[in-house]
Amino acid sequence: MLGYQHCYHAGNFADVVKHVVLVALLQAMQRKETPIYVQDTHAGRGLYRLDSKEAQHGREFENGISRIVSETVTPAVVQRYLDIVRSFNAGTGLNQYPGSPAITRSMLRDDDRLLLTELHPAEYPVLAGLFEKDRRVKVHKQDAYQGLKSFLPPMHRRGLVLIDPPYERKDEYDRVVDGLKLASRRWGHGVYAVWYPVMSASLQKQFLDSLKQTGIRKMLHASFMIEPFSRTGKKFVGCGVVLVNAPWQLDTELDHCLSWLGKKLATGSPARYVIDWLVPE
Repeated sequence: MLGYQHCYHAGNFADVVKHVVLVALLQAMQRKETPIYVQDTHAGRGLYRLDSKEAQHGREFENGISRIVSETVTPAVVQRYLDIVRSFNAGTGLNQYPGSPAITRSMLRDDDRLLLTELHPAEYPVLAGLFEKDRRVKVHKQDAYQGLKSFLPPMHRRGLVLIDPPYERKDEYDRVVDGLKLASRRWGHGVYAVWYPVMSASLQKQFLDSLKQTGIRKMLHASFMIEPFSRTGKKFVGCGVVLVNAPWQLDTELDHCLSWLGKKLATGSPARYVIDWLVPE
């Protein structure tokens, strides 16, 4: 499992991939005028200082957002993502990185709504303070999986649920699968995005097989690897996102984005990505 405090990892390659997918999802859903609801189950603190001692400890952002923040010729979705990141930084500097709550908030329309759940006693007050004057954002100090019970289905007909846990607990993968099954039963036509770290081939296969066995249909999978699997299977070498009820042509959009990111974020060996239908419609 990961010993994971996100302030140490903000802006790394996995954040870049995850947030490009998030922007692609939101843009696709906002092509229709109907308002959308977004629920972020593991919201964190919402905004991260890259000049903090935690972020400076491993400087993981150097192999992530720092590599692409100055790029000007990019896929349209990546450009939108970079514009959002730049909006949190003055001039050409890179001192802050927006988490998924801040990125989503930047894209909300007047009638869209964002609900955030965060249980950590240190992260919650920072998150709540960030959005305390925003009528479109509600912040709750609540367990992520309990929040799936409490807030689904929403009043909005259309929406997205982002499930992005830290995977610190040994049973986190099982909790994610159970949580997704519960949420899908409560709100079957909602769009769901489940992020996960890639550590070993066996663990990845086990997780994806468990998702296949839920009976949930229309499940798109995108994975991104910056390194080959390690012999120990304990190294963080990639990440993946499983999308339920993905908007039309999102697979094509993601293929374009991940192909570009694969060239920009590659380390010693070429970055590899796969986009396929885990379960068809």
